[in-house]
Amino acid sequence: MSLDVLLLIVRIAVAIALYVFLGALFTMLWRDAAAAGQPLRSSPIPEGRLEVIEAGETPLELGQSYLLKRLTTLGRAPTSTIILPDGFASLDHARIILRGDRWWLEDSDSRNGTLVNHIPVKEPIVLSTGDVITVGSVTLRVDLG
Repeated sequence: MSLDVLLLIVRIAVAIALYVFLGALFTMLWRDAAAAGQPLRSSPIPEGRLEVIEAGETPLELGQSYLLKRLTTLGRAPTSTIILPDGFASLDHARIILRGDRWWLEDSDSRNGTLVNHIPVKEPIVLSTGDVITVGSVTLRVDLG
């Protein structure tokens, strides 16, 4: 067998291997794109809400209630989930995050801090029904019922 024939066979084998690889890659990408278009089958969010029990000098109304989302942000920023128009609240003051089946509160390195049941929040803590969150002059009661 001559060198030319051997090189031709090697080239054909490499071309076939390349087409098989590209076909497998295309198939994986197609399946991934199809799966991305499917709606997520996630568990429902456990119900949680915050109720204003002290509004300080803000325009918030006593008894006003806010539903918690998987990620709820508290602060003065117009992009916050719950806007707290208080001069003592930071733009991005605190976050309430659903992790597993528990709601966690963490301070976002705010200037004046966040209190839960009158205790400063230094690290993320688990919230319970009846907990009281204080941000500036605004106080919110947690209801996870």
